[in-house]
Amino acid sequence: MSDVTLAVTVLWVFLFTYSILGSIDFGAGFWSMLYGGKHHSKAGALANRYLSPTWEVTNVFLVLFVVALVGFFPHATHILGGALLVPVSLVLLLLLIRSTFMVYAYSVAKYGRLLNVVSGITGLLIPGLLVSVLPITLGGFVTLTDGVPELHMLELFTSTTEYAHLGFGLSTELFMSALFLADYSREAGDEETYLDYRRLAMIWGPVNLVMALLTVSTLSTHAPWIVEGFKRNGLWFGFSVLAFIAAYILLLIKREDGRRGYPRASVIAVVIQYGLASYAYFSAHMPYMVYPHLTFDEGITNPAMFRSLFIGYIVSSAILVPVFYMFWRLFLKDKRYLQPEKN
Repeated sequence: MSDVTLAVTVLWVFLFTYSILGSIDFGAGFWSMLYGGKHHSKAGALANRYLSPTWEVTNVFLVLFVVALVGFFPHATHILGGALLVPVSLVLLLLLIRSTFMVYAYSVAKYGRLLNVVSGITGLLIPGLLVSVLPITLGGFVTLTDGVPELHMLELFTSTTEYAHLGFGLSTELFMSALFLADYSREAGDEETYLDYRRLAMIWGPVNLVMALLTVSTLSTHAPWIVEGFKRNGLWFGFSVLAFIAAYILLLIKREDGRRGYPRASVIAVVIQYGLASYAYFSAHMPYMVYPHLTFDEGITNPAMFRSLFIGYIVSSAILVPVFYMFWRLFLKDKRYLQPEKN
């Protein structure tokens, strides 16, 4: 593999991991806010129980992605920094607000409901804003004047492509989080809450698929170059749709014990679905980082620095993977945490 291919692979792994964990995390915050009242207290409490130990961990992968992006592609920071300054700054501001309110939500009981509302709303907006960065890289919104990048905000926020990406990001968040919380509920032995989140996943799954198709349709006029890339990678997108169908069927199957659905297998199928789709998207996007101004080859660091960074990421991953596995076992599988004793 070339240095560029290896660097892009590292970026893809970090971005894909964060997109999955972030969708679950931010979506759980929204469901915690929505079901925080007395009528759905069990569903809200379960989402809160998941958020309590995990929301700090999820952002680690965002930091790893940003550090890898700057480290592997330092020559791209000039264009990316100028083009993405406003949307990324908004994301960081919302992350700061959400993190602050999440801390107070667990320590100040008097304002717990209000703080949950704020963290839930910001958690709903962040994934949409993150996904909305993608249209900027597709061309048409960034121009170079004497080498200085300029983002045309008016054209961006009046573009159907931008709002299609926003809708896709929001629907992805709500679908992934509902499906995962369904599995989390089953693991906790709460069948009633499982049925609530299973119903939400079955609603938002088709919505997410429709939003993906609408997003692609808006690109046919805005970015025909990447649509051609989608056609070249059509087989991978086809496999992705098959994985989604398999995930949906797994939620419908009636088990031998009379219960309906295999949520764990469905979650795995959906992760595979997004993995295949994101791989196909990245392949279609190559070789451009920001079309048509910057390619990955132009932004890559020198070979010596690349080797040092790559070895560093291998060593750090060897340390982090077991740590995250132990974290998963402790907070997401341990029955003592999943099924706390009732007072």
